[in-house]
Amino acid sequence: MNSVGHIAHGLWTHPRDRSEDYRRLGYWTELARTLERGKFDGLFLADIVGVNDVFGQSPEAALQESVQVPINDPLLLIPAMAAVTQHLGFGVTSNVSYERPYLFARRMSTLDHLTEGRVGWNIVTGYLDSAARAHGLTEQIRHDERYDMADDYMDLVYKLWEGSWEDDAVVRDRAGRVFTQPGKVHRIVHDGPFHKLDAIHLSEPSPQRTPVLFQAGGSERGREFAATHAECVFINAPTSELNAFISADIRARAVRHGRRADDIKVFAGAIVVVGATEREAREKYEDYRRYASPQAGLTHFSASTGIDLSTYGLDDPIRYAPTQAMVSAVESITQRSPEKVWTVRKLLALMELGSRTAAIVGSPEQVADELQARVAHSGIDGFNLMRTVTPESYVDFVDLVVPVLQDRGVYKRDYAQGTLRHKLFGEGAKLPTRHAGAARRYDAATA
Repeated sequence: MNSVGHIAHGLWTHPRDRSEDYRRLGYWTELARTLERGKFDGLFLADIVGVNDVFGQSPEAALQESVQVPINDPLLLIPAMAAVTQHLGFGVTSNVSYERPYLFARRMSTLDHLTEGRVGWNIVTGYLDSAARAHGLTEQIRHDERYDMADDYMDLVYKLWEGSWEDDAVVRDRAGRVFTQPGKVHRIVHDGPFHKLDAIHLSEPSPQRTPVLFQAGGSERGREFAATHAECVFINAPTSELNAFISADIRARAVRHGRRADDIKVFAGAIVVVGATEREAREKYEDYRRYASPQAGLTHFSASTGIDLSTYGLDDPIRYAPTQAMVSAVESITQRSPEKVWTVRKLLALMELGSRTAAIVGSPEQVADELQARVAHSGIDGFNLMRTVTPESYVDFVDLVVPVLQDRGVYKRDYAQGTLRHKLFGEGAKLPTRHAGAARRYDAATA
């Protein structure tokens, strides 16, 4: 996240943490080089367009603890990081509830050109009332309606990316003084329930046309959206069993939509604290824990669920209540949790590093064992590695864990050539024909 605090809250106070340098390009270009050295598939940039002000009905706690505020635009970081890398992909979050689709489609095409096909888009619908108020609304749009709006949004941008310009529209004919053949650029007319448009796409076809599509909705409606649109899905359930259920459910739904189960890569959230030995890792964890802020984690979790946890006593059971925030986050501690009852005290105990994701702590071999076990038992393809003390946590993983995984033959030793989509799926640069977006490609025979 283009901010100080992201998931593991409070660790910006650690003396070795450099996350307060998020305003400087050098912070990001150094991180990009580190991840490419470690053969990471990509750097994923989360984002919110409001503030976490549910806890105490005020932004005070979020501002004091830097819980995802201040926060800058994530898209602007990508060209600088792309300039110092050759293979690293970049997944960037953009909110379909508030970003106008026509100009957003141009920005993503621009990034796809500048990165030579290394960009992905994390599709979110938002979950904060503060974001709704910032955009002139009185409250958050209802959860399922946001996904209905997102379906319409996707149909529109598919038409722009896939159907407006034919592959051979641009000829760059200096002698003939023709840069683009006008007859091969087509006007898009979209008259959907939420969005209307009559225009041509402003950008010529980029290497991937449609960026690699990421999504992270774990609710019933979110999983249906993922099955239709997503190529990569992030999940962060509290147990391997629930991760396995969500993975299997999304893939089964995708098959019903005419896709293949392996058209979707699933990545689980993970926090790793690793040392050369188990003892060193445990000591590092205890060191981190002294600087982390479980209370700031409550501030973040209140915003995610829409439940003001400041109104609960330490041992009051947290009750299920319908909200318009992250439905899956609410369900994770009420209806789907193996814990019979969640309380604020239990959440604080879980949030030792300021995050509700418990850390994997151990030697390189122990961490590798646990990662492999989670892949085997959860039906996932890999991990979304969350930062703790930065950049130290990524440097440690690259230097200590990656070599073990490589020696075991479960982690690549070098990048494949091609676009981000090609690297992840081993197919072409563009959406496969069985994806919903491919149906919006221009077809001269039916035009």
